[in-house]
Amino acid sequence: MAFGSFSGNRSAAPMAEINVIPLVDIMLVLLVIFIITAPLLTNAVKIDLPKASSEQNVSKAEVIQLAIDADGKLFWNGEALDRAAMLQRFHDAAAKSPTPELHLHADRNTRYEVIADVMSEAGKAGLSKIGFVTDPPAAPAAP
Repeated sequence: MAFGSFSGNRSAAPMAEINVIPLVDIMLVLLVIFIITAPLLTNAVKIDLPKASSEQNVSKAEVIQLAIDADGKLFWNGEALDRAAMLQRFHDAAAKSPTPELHLHADRNTRYEVIADVMSEAGKAGLSKIGFVTDPPAAPAAP
C-alpha cells in the first residue's frame, strides 16, 4: 500500500485494494496455537480399572391367565373358581412384587357386564396391568 506516488499524476480516487497480509498472519498464528494445544487436550491418565461382569437384575412379572366362558364361569390358570376365590386371589396377587399381569381370555359370547366386573375388581385389588387375549383371524385360503 503506497501513501504517495512519485508520478505527477495525482488522482483523488480512493484505493480499492484490501490488504490480506495481516489477516493471513493472524490465521497462521492461530493455526500454530491450535496445533500445539490440541494434543494437550487429549492426554489422559492411564488407569488400569478392574474388570467386573454384572447382569441387570430383571425380575419378570408373573402372568395370570383368567378365562371367562360364555356362561360367566371363571378359570384361574385353567383352574375353575368362584367369584369370592377370584377376589381373594386378586388381593394375594396384587401383594406380590412385581405386580403380575392379568391376561383375560373371554369367550366371544361372554356378557360385557361380567368382563367389566372382573376388570373392576382387579383394579380395586391393585392389578393395573390387564390385557385381552384374542385369536388372530384365519388367513384366507390361497386360490
